[in-house]
Amino acid sequence: MSEHAPGASRGDVLRLVALLAVFVAVALALQLSGWDGPQRLREAVDGTGAWGVVLFVLGYAALTLVPAPASVLTLSAGALFGLWWGALLAWVAAMLGALGGFALGRRLGRSAVDRLLSGRLAQADEVLRRHGLSAVLAVRLLPLFPFTPLNYACGLLGVRGRDYTLGTAAGIVPGALAYAAVGASGADPVGIVVGVAVLVLLTLGAGRVGLRLLGSSNGSEGDDEPQE
Repeated sequence: MSEHAPGASRGDVLRLVALLAVFVAVALALQLSGWDGPQRLREAVDGTGAWGVVLFVLGYAALTLVPAPASVLTLSAGALFGLWWGALLAWVAAMLGALGGFALGRRLGRSAVDRLLSGRLAQADEVLRRHGLSAVLAVRLLPLFPFTPLNYACGLLGVRGRDYTLGTAAGIVPGALAYAAVGASGADPVGIVVGVAVLVLLTLGAGRVGLRLLGSSNGSEGDDEPQE
């Protein structure tokens, strides 16, 4: 059982509200301004040499903390650095952003959510402690869950840091390869067809694996029901 008091403290609520307010405000500001973060990053990096690699990784990671499409950023990585280097750099940058979003969600919102739910978050924690790695890997492989909100959500829930890190590190590999392949194809029609085909095949394959992991996790959860 959770040891937290039923009522949420004022500071906890304020931290959670601040996190949500900043996220929404940034999303609205970017939408209304028409600012294209991925395109601006690509323009800044293009032709800057070795320092462009550092700039791209840090810029990509920072943009994943706000509502910027990670898939477009990975496409840019493929276009700028080619398939293999682009996929690697996108993976490194996405991991930095994922860990940052997780830490922010855990630090600023976790305690408030737990208190607002009167400790019932502990029930979800128990499931995630048993199946955290499979759950994270599954949702990362399935192309249905937006990258940035998922980072924050895992921080708010009871996913262990180790499970989150390993599940994310493995789960984003297919997407990094697929989108980098499309980006690296450039304007070559054959390359575009091949890149899109790779994207579709990897997405379908990863989605199938993700669904199996979710089904396996749910089945295990039923088997692990505590006995009276």
